[in-house]
Amino acid sequence: MKYYLLIPFLPLAAFMINILLGKEVLRDKAHWPSILAVVGSWLVTITSVLPQVMAGKIINEDLYTWIVSGTFNVSVGFLIDPLTAVMLVVVTTCASLIHIYAVGYMHGDTGYYRFFAYMSLFTFCMLMLVMGNNFLQLYFGWEGVGLCSYFLIGYYFDKKSAADAGKKAFIVNRFGDFGFGIGVFMIFLTFGTLHYTPVFGNVAGIAGQTVNFLGWNVDLPTLIALLLFCGAVGKSAQVPLHVWLPDAMEGPTPVSALIHAATMVTAGVFLVARCSPIFNLSEVAMNTVAIIGAITMFFAATIAITQNDIKRIIAYSTCSHLGYMFLACGVGAYGAGIFHLYTHAFFKALLFLAAGSVIHAVHTNDIREMGGLKKYLPITYAVFVIAGLSAGGFPGLSGFFSKDEIIWSAYASHSSVGKFVWVLAVAGAFFTPLYTFRLIFLTFHGKHRGAHHGEQGGHHGEHHIHESPKVMTIPLMLLAVGAVAAGWVGIPPILGGGAHFTEFLAPSVGHPEFHGTHAEELGVMALSTGIALFGLGLAAFLYLRKTDLPEKIAKTFSAVYNVLYNKYFIDELYNFTIVRPTVWIAKNVLVAVTDAKIIEGIVNGVPGAIGRFSGKLRRVQTGLAQHYGIMMAAGAVFIIALVLLLR
Repeated sequence: MKYYLLIPFLPLAAFMINILLGKEVLRDKAHWPSILAVVGSWLVTITSVLPQVMAGKIINEDLYTWIVSGTFNVSVGFLIDPLTAVMLVVVTTCASLIHIYAVGYMHGDTGYYRFFAYMSLFTFCMLMLVMGNNFLQLYFGWEGVGLCSYFLIGYYFDKKSAADAGKKAFIVNRFGDFGFGIGVFMIFLTFGTLHYTPVFGNVAGIAGQTVNFLGWNVDLPTLIALLLFCGAVGKSAQVPLHVWLPDAMEGPTPVSALIHAATMVTAGVFLVARCSPIFNLSEVAMNTVAIIGAITMFFAATIAITQNDIKRIIAYSTCSHLGYMFLACGVGAYGAGIFHLYTHAFFKALLFLAAGSVIHAVHTNDIREMGGLKKYLPITYAVFVIAGLSAGGFPGLSGFFSKDEIIWSAYASHSSVGKFVWVLAVAGAFFTPLYTFRLIFLTFHGKHRGAHHGEQGGHHGEHHIHESPKVMTIPLMLLAVGAVAAGWVGIPPILGGGAHFTEFLAPSVGHPEFHGTHAEELGVMALSTGIALFGLGLAAFLYLRKTDLPEKIAKTFSAVYNVLYNKYFIDELYNFTIVRPTVWIAKNVLVAVTDAKIIEGIVNGVPGAIGRFSGKLRRVQTGLAQHYGIMMAAGAVFIIALVLLLR
């Protein structure tokens, strides 16, 4: 039996059950179809699919013919290879724990059934994206997760900021997906098919070919790769299309965790890794991926150190870590990029869900209104520290092994931009623990600074603070195990491991070619670890010892601080150059001219003309019989005269 078919279709069935029966029948039990479905998908992945792939079996089967038009023939099919297997483990594991956590977090919400319906649909779309064996099915899942992100980010649709954030995510992604769609067209025009196997099998034949694109002769592999990368830039929130991701925090915290850890934003990294045979043909495309990733990593990390919203800080952390993944892919270390995607899923889901536990307790997102929560939320604090250490790349934890492999890959690669992106990667190793532990220290240490339930002052508010229920803390503890140990499958040979993760992925993404000695690798590892420790030490010094110093630094370097606090004014730039002109054109051209004069002119003008004509015609109907008799006689004379003339 093809058990792998259950993996995507169980969540789809849960969506159908909840959307049809959730409101009237299931009500507060609406979580059960969704949880059972995603846990079922996880069980099939772990017990059936993963063992087969580890044994060397690759599944590539078509389920049925989807579209046939002339030479265009696409099926709904599934490709399960090592890359797919890793993504299935990531998606089903994290989604299962997030669904369970959401039972406690969303308890009592008026749209409870709707939330779980959307979560199931989101999971289905992501699973179809990673399991598809052709570009059209990939695109279907790609747009599906985009649509679901709109539903879930704008879940609280009666709240303007949430509704705006949902629209922003959907619209910004349209820019990237436009390029991605053209890339898919180019693949079909070049290869005559959209199925991975024949495309990647014949991709070497297009090396060196050029094509006229918008009047320019460009390298064909470069064009296709960069068009595909446009989609990845949007979906994975890379510069310059990163602006939607921080605003996505308007959705419920489980949504943030699912988007950032297991679905949607990881799709861009998966796309580049899946299409590695195409990207490998173009040095320009590879360098572009590496540079965009490195800049995003540094850019987002510097913003994170000034933000005060607990979820937005973690959101910028996601942008930064995604930059690491693209950096790795850009220097040819696809295995390292996917390895970091895998470890990142655990510690980032843990960071978001732990943040949700804090918000659940204190009912604010502002870390300036927190403090002193360590004694009230001991489990949340413990897992937060574990996730922070893993994210910071501290030795022995999951994030250390994957981030170190990326930094070493950048240093030792043959890429012409390798050293440049390596410098930024090392800088990121400093900023990550700095902003992460700034968040932890301000949230859990010191005195409680916030108000709770309208009560001013620390002590009164503190009486209401308590640890989250077990349905929320147990998933946190399980994710903490992943944040600690998930990376142990990829311990490098220099530390006594066998780099098993990279070897496992080799059939899908190949082996990278690097140069460097063991001494250099140890030196790079020691440098990045030392810098990470320095970042943690600086955070402790600034936010535990000299707590008045950060404000003094912000005032002394107010220009730099304002740039970082306002996120480099990118949103303001887009508002001035894109949003405002678009709104002006909409109001003054589309509405005032096109709509009011042309469309309404036609809609209102045609009936008006008919009305005026009928008004004049109506005057012929006088109601006097002698008038009608005269007209009939005149008509008869006219007809007779016409007949006589034509004879």
